[in-house]
Amino acid sequence: MDFSFYRGKTVLVTGHTGFKGAWMCRVLALQGARVVGYALQPPTEPSLFRLAGIGKGMISISGDVRDLPHLKEVFREYKPEIVIHMAAQPIVRESYANPVYTYETNVMGTVNVLEAARDAACVRSLVNVTTDKVYRNSEWEWGYREIDPLDGYDPYSNSKSCSELVTASYYRSFFQNSQTAVSTCRAGNVIGGGDFAKDRIVPDCVRAMEQGKAIQVRNPYSTRPYQHVLEPVCAYLLLAQRQYERGAEAEGSYNIGPDECDCVMTGDLVSLFCHYWGGNAAWVNLAEENAPHEANFLKLDCSKIKKALGWSPRWHIAETMEKTVEWSKAYLAGEDVSAVMDRQIREYLGGDAV
Repeated sequence: MDFSFYRGKTVLVTGHTGFKGAWMCRVLALQGARVVGYALQPPTEPSLFRLAGIGKGMISISGDVRDLPHLKEVFREYKPEIVIHMAAQPIVRESYANPVYTYETNVMGTVNVLEAARDAACVRSLVNVTTDKVYRNSEWEWGYREIDPLDGYDPYSNSKSCSELVTASYYRSFFQNSQTAVSTCRAGNVIGGGDFAKDRIVPDCVRAMEQGKAIQVRNPYSTRPYQHVLEPVCAYLLLAQRQYERGAEAEGSYNIGPDECDCVMTGDLVSLFCHYWGGNAAWVNLAEENAPHEANFLKLDCSKIKKALGWSPRWHIAETMEKTVEWSKAYLAGEDVSAVMDRQIREYLGGDAV
């Protein structure tokens, strides 16, 4: 992957103040892109966006993807060539508490981004980021393929299934045979330094270490395709580049996840965290009898993106957790987390770094 492609290109990232969005913007800034972000204020306090000073190297716009007139104004003013749509309400449990907001953001937000892109002559490549949870979960052992049925169970997962359907409809109705190439990406669970969200396992682990407590794990036997945040971020950028260069040849829906050997149970993931953290780090099983429904077994078949784009994951789960712990310890020690972030990006990109 040649990241020099992004030097001087204008890239609009929705949801840039979130965990994954902050990593995305930092990678783009390091590669010399003109980054325009559109999002609400950071969703957590503290936030990676503020801690690492992400806004200093980009154009950061405060806006809601539910606000179509504002979105269209941003497209007209900044004329993005590439759009990475990441803005979302991303938490399963929060979607049970606020289903209307979840659907408004994840479904109508997607409609608005696609409509703004349709109205703009500048956009050459658009990637809509969804989730591995868009699939109808049958709790089977093999990975879901892009041709499997979409039918997310909970409001978050279902809203992302709807986002996929919206994108497919807009593609057929407006973008097919146009200058704007459009795809969706269904990524597995991401971990890495700087995630402060509620009800996510690694942030819960870090908070427990900060408080000197044992980690409470509510579903240790669930299997998930855990991967470092840089894996999907760089896959989105590779896809956006290929679409820009090849158009319809690269369009489609793509799974992005780890190799089979790195799909682990949550309890094993937390044990790995404790190993790299050291000291007295430990966890306890706190399974909830009446917890909201979440899938127990979920894997992705990523053979399509590997064959079509030549992408493959670079870090195994042990190295992923080691990097996550490294960042988190630096944060708790009051060190320069932006420097840790930049070093990890360069380590990940290796010879591809600019």
